[in-house]
Amino acid sequence: MKSLSREKLAVTVLRCAIGWHFIYEGILKLAADNWSAAGYLSGATGPFAGFYHWIASSDALLFIVNQANMFGLLFIGLGLFLGVAVRMSTLAGILLLTLYYFAYPPFLNSGFSTTANSHFGVNSIAIEAMALVVLFFLKEKGYQFNPAAFMRTMQQHVIANQGGEITSRREALLNLATLPALGIMGGCAYYDNQKHQVDGYSGATIQVGALDISELKGELPKGKIGHHTISRLVMGGNLIGGWAHARDLIYVPALFRAYNTEQKVFETLALAEKAGIDTINIGFPSNTVLKKYKDETGSSLQIISQVAPDMQNNNYFTQINEAIDYGVDVLQIQGNWCDWLVRDNKLDVIAAMLDNIQSQGYVAGLGAHTVDALVRCEEEGIIPDYYMLTMHHDQYWSAHPKEFREPFEVDVHNHLDHNRFHDNMFCSFPERTIEFVQRTRVPVMGFKVLAAGAIAPQDGFNWAFSNGADFICVGMFDFQIVNDVNIAIDVLEATLERSRLWLT
Repeated sequence: MKSLSREKLAVTVLRCAIGWHFIYEGILKLAADNWSAAGYLSGATGPFAGFYHWIASSDALLFIVNQANMFGLLFIGLGLFLGVAVRMSTLAGILLLTLYYFAYPPFLNSGFSTTANSHFGVNSIAIEAMALVVLFFLKEKGYQFNPAAFMRTMQQHVIANQGGEITSRREALLNLATLPALGIMGGCAYYDNQKHQVDGYSGATIQVGALDISELKGELPKGKIGHHTISRLVMGGNLIGGWAHARDLIYVPALFRAYNTEQKVFETLALAEKAGIDTINIGFPSNTVLKKYKDETGSSLQIISQVAPDMQNNNYFTQINEAIDYGVDVLQIQGNWCDWLVRDNKLDVIAAMLDNIQSQGYVAGLGAHTVDALVRCEEEGIIPDYYMLTMHHDQYWSAHPKEFREPFEVDVHNHLDHNRFHDNMFCSFPERTIEFVQRTRVPVMGFKVLAAGAIAPQDGFNWAFSNGADFICVGMFDFQIVNDVNIAIDVLEATLERSRLWLT
């Protein structure tokens, strides 16, 4: 009997712990203003993402799911905590947790799970579901509240359970023990909620100040580079790769890297695709995480990989071949390397790299921070399939004076003199840039159009598109994506004062 009591107590504690978790999440969702699962469902990833997106796209289905979520969590939790209809409660809990698990499956430590501790397919959702499976098949269900049986016990002092054993009044009182426990825990949670007004750990209350995917204004326009059809707004790779132009704010790069964990990167990419951004331009080191993302999600996101030569070993094609092995779609000579090679009069390296890319059947891009590099290449007859060029105006506070600007100054030396370059300007000669873009006969992708955060999106997008950019590449955090897509749609649908034809 002693061992049986211990087993019964252990099962009761486990059942109540899981039950309380369900109750707490259910109450917070019910208490939240206009809580909806829309954002959670719309951002779902993994092999069954289409199912969740379908639910989010229907107002009627979404209403049903919202109600089932809130009241399902509450009643499943109460059933587990009090021991009422335990088998039914555990089965319903298993089904609900399974749906949560496959919305963001943590396959191969991909970071899809909404919880931080997820590794190789196992996260807290999976563990909780497994515990419920054990409870479902265990014969022992722990102490359970049975009002009718309790009343008979109080009247007769003894009652018989289903197995025919005699249960004492003490046993009946133990079955009631979960009631005061629920009251105490509920009271503490209420006090804490009243004190802090928000629970930062609950899925019911975590919110980011961003537009929801349902607030998209329409479909993002597209164009062509070579045989690739891509969205006019392309996602930049610096933020997800951990690179930040922050002027003299030395903590910012570390902050970006801390925010954009692999989990967050995957969530950001999935949201970008959902919003209509179908292409990303990345630095070469980000190829590993992008390959992992595409392999695990079946994503059709198109990847433009920047490549650089190995000048030390006179091997110009190593990164080109490795990027192709990663499965990229387009290859582009990295902007700072184009600047440096032109500056050092090594244009033959640029020509050889472009020829190698094209000879393997890939679209070849040429990037640059200073327009002088592209002008020199053009003069030498080195013409890529498209250009990627910094395009932003200089009407912002941290732009240094025109008379102190120099060609090829970007990514070379950060001066302490406020009149000189210090990671603060990337299109040093806007007028010359516009002149070059207007005459070129290949597509142009503008980047750094916001001067690394110094220019507002509406202003920067409009300036770049009006002055000839066929595409713009913009680094975005997840909470900026929907807003940036909407701004791009607004700008492109407006009457642009654009003298250059779209070259796509």
